[in-house]
Amino acid sequence: RVAQGQTNCASGGSRPLAWCYGVSPYGGGLSSEVIDGPLLDVLRLGVYQLLRTRIGAHAAVDTSVALARAESGAGKAGFVNAVLRRAAERTTEEWVEALAPADPVGRLAFEYAHPAWIAQAFADALGARAAELGEVLAADDARPLVHLVARPGDITAEELALVTGGEEGRWSPYAVYLDGGDPGKLEPVRAGMAAVQDEGSQLVALALTRAELEGPDTGRWLDLCAGPGGKAALLGAIAAIDGFRVDAVEPAAHRAELVRKAVHDLPVDVHVTDGRTSGLTPGYDRILVDAPCTGLGALRRRPEARWRRTPADVRELVVLQRELLAAAWDLLRPGGVLLYSTCSPHLPETVSVVADAVRRLGAEQLDTRELLPGVTDVGDGPGAQLWPHRHGTDAMFLAALRKPR
Repeated sequence: RVAQGQTNCASGGSRPLAWCYGVSPYGGGLSSEVIDGPLLDVLRLGVYQLLRTRIGAHAAVDTSVALARAESGAGKAGFVNAVLRRAAERTTEEWVEALAPADPVGRLAFEYAHPAWIAQAFADALGARAAELGEVLAADDARPLVHLVARPGDITAEELALVTGGEEGRWSPYAVYLDGGDPGKLEPVRAGMAAVQDEGSQLVALALTRAELEGPDTGRWLDLCAGPGGKAALLGAIAAIDGFRVDAVEPAAHRAELVRKAVHDLPVDVHVTDGRTSGLTPGYDRILVDAPCTGLGALRRRPEARWRRTPADVRELVVLQRELLAAAWDLLRPGGVLLYSTCSPHLPETVSVVADAVRRLGAEQLDTRELLPGVTDVGDGPGAQLWPHRHGTDAMFLAALRKPR
């Protein structure tokens, strides 16, 4: 962060950071657009070591300078040396105090290395509990536990925890937590009796199966946005117990292949097609629309996504989300239930999309909180919002809609 872009110096105003340090070997201030890409990477790595790790300052500076010299020559190595020595003069807290914006959201975004628009999106989603913003951002920077799902009918969570040395989950009856390690080496995972799946994603699939239908469940279920297959596999395992079947839709061929691998021995039929024009026969009892989204709810697992996403992405995704939900609605039978979910708490992708569907489609919105028995603190309803700092899950949003008969 200290070697990145333009920000506020202690004296106020937007200044290139090299000016803040009194370093300007190129005859003026430097921004990230001026510094060579490889050199900027060295600076970022060096500052991260100085301010975010227990590596000694001398070692962090020396290794960064040596790397710069090897890649770019002695002149730029001297520049790196000057910047990092100036960065080492203050602690992380002192740099935050000197450089962070004055507004509360901007300050927290700076402190926890999030774009300001994402921090504001989280604050908006927290609503009256926006004071928890710091906890949300801190959770994104913490190492998450590995979550396993025990496949229903093959192994219980209790058995999986005993075999793996893990701990049974708090919310999903199929969840097991691991502190770390390579889950791919675990025998239950290799045998297909368990898989890696965030507990929040498990709760999304379970909520769909728990929703009350009007009329009997004929056993036709649909996962309209199935890739890479985790929720389709859990739905398929549950469906198999009652002799039901699941259709799984994925437009990308390589992701559809991942779905096939995840559900290879389950009553799941994979369709490589666009969910908006699937050509499937209407009449489904239960449909899951786990829509493509910004993924802001899973930044702790994909931290680089915070810098790759932009507000412009939201506008395009919201259009897609609404189109997928409308297509699913046409495939749902009267009395059936559609569960809409996103791995994002951003209001335009969540409550706004659902409110639009209720208005345009005449959907009956169920109290989704009732579909998460035992899960506390998921909001005021009727939708439900999970949070990493409250539930230890990704920030999944889910809302259940029933089609009037």
